Amino acid sequence: MPVLDKEQEIAMLRSEVEILVQDRAKLLRVGGAAAVFIANMDIQKLPKHVFDAADVLATAINTLPEDTLRDCLDAVGAEVALDTPERRRGPRQD
Repeated sequence: MPVLDKEQEIAMLRSEVEILVQDRAKLLRVGGAAAVFIANMDIQKLPKHVFDAADVLATAINTLPEDTLRDCLDAVGAEVALDTPERRRGPRQD
C-alpha cells in the first residue's frame, strides 16, 4: 500500500472518529435533557397520549447503563436528588 493511500486512510479515520465524538456529545446532552425532563414531570397531570410518550422515553432512559446516564446528566449539568416520597409530596424547588 502506498504511503499516500495509508495517510489518506488515517486522515479519514481521524475525521470519522471526530464526528463520532461530536455525535456522542450531542446524544449525551439529549439523553441528559430527557432524563431531567422525565424526572421533573408531574405524570398525574398528563393526558393519556402524552403519558404514553413519556413512558416510552422513560423506558428508553432506564435501559441506559448507569455510567452512561451519569455522563448524560453531567452533559447538562444536572444534579441527582435523592428520590423519596417526602420530596415528591413537597413543593417543587427551582
